[in-house]
Amino acid sequence: QVQLVESGGGLVQAGGSQRLSCAASGRTFSSYGMGWFRQAPGKEREFVATINWSGGIRYYADSVKGRFTISRDNAKNTLYLQMNSLKPEDTAVYYCAAGGRSSGSTSSTAYNYWGQGTQVTVSS
Repeated sequence: QVQLVESGGGLVQAGGSQRLSCAASGRTFSSYGMGWFRQAPGKEREFVATINWSGGIRYYADSVKGRFTISRDNAKNTLYLQMNSLKPEDTAVYYCAAGGRSSGSTSSTAYNYWGQGTQVTVSS
């Protein structure tokens, strides 16, 4: 069992930066592929970024590539999402997820555990 708690959300101006954190409980964090997803009002949840168990493999949605960076610190059981050059269309609730596949995945169905989400609002 893994429990995930996101933090770091809030209000930021367009062009600004924000870093989200996801603290995980449990001893097996380092074995999980991890992901970030987001859901805007009236829209379906969408993939943002994923990272494999070691941090050596990362994939990004085209909409955030070059602006967002996913990383992890297995010693601290923490996942991060550094968001730069934020746009109003990045406004959403951001969720971290831990999956049964150590390689990570772009599909939400690959993840077994989800955090409660943290709101990110980008003002224009």
